[in-house]
Amino acid sequence: MEFVTGTGGRRLDYVRRGRGAPLLLLHGMAAHHEVWGDELLSALEARFDIVAYDHRGIGRGDRADEPFTVADLADDAAAVIASVGWTDAHIFGISLGGMVAQELVLRHPEVVRSIALGCTWAGGPRGVISETSHRMVDAIATRDVEHGLRTSFEANFSRRYAETPGVREIYRRRALSVKVPVPVVLMQWAAAQAHDTTARLGEVAVPALILHGTADAGIPVENALRLSELLPAAQVELFDGAGHLFWWEDPRRTASLLIGQSTD
Repeated sequence: MEFVTGTGGRRLDYVRRGRGAPLLLLHGMAAHHEVWGDELLSALEARFDIVAYDHRGIGRGDRADEPFTVADLADDAAAVIASVGWTDAHIFGISLGGMVAQELVLRHPEVVRSIALGCTWAGGPRGVISETSHRMVDAIATRDVEHGLRTSFEANFSRRYAETPGVREIYRRRALSVKVPVPVVLMQWAAAQAHDTTARLGEVAVPALILHGTADAGIPVENALRLSELLPAAQVELFDGAGHLFWWEDPRRTASLLIGQSTD
């Protein structure tokens, strides 16, 4: 594991693999770089130089003790791009990371080649976050690890995929492989709740790809349709019957769509 530099010299954990066009991965709330999974990264590494880093306060990076906004996390992302030696990159952000990707392209358009937004929302009065997400955050806040894992597993996957032999243990192992402090998760949740790019997404000039599972229990699919209304010429790709972590359920299609966007 190496460190990359965010805003203010903040150290952030990251991993890098593959060769090709630069691709920055922005993970979601209560997550870390291991949640991307080798299935997806292996399908991408022949075409992309991939950097997957952990948001502030996660893993072995510097602590995050003060509240932050999605915009602050976007500034971290811009700093990471510079720190790894890139001038710009394709961006794939999921859930909270998709919110960060929106702020990144709005605040630092010069460093973004394209954006792919997965299982996320634009916020605002028409945004919809389900009761399932609230239950997951409440479970994490109890600091009962097993309760939090059970609740997040149920929130993140379709019932169909959740029955796949061995997937529950794989999820548990990956989720626990990197330290995610509860106070940081609660600050992420507050940042996500305050997120609102609805009045600004019309300014986005780079290609935009919207990916969403139709059975997403945490951030319902209507948020993807709302994003497509707000982003000029956005391409929408729905994963029929897939849950919040749609790329676990269909890593090959996810990789194919990201590769296709980068070569259009």
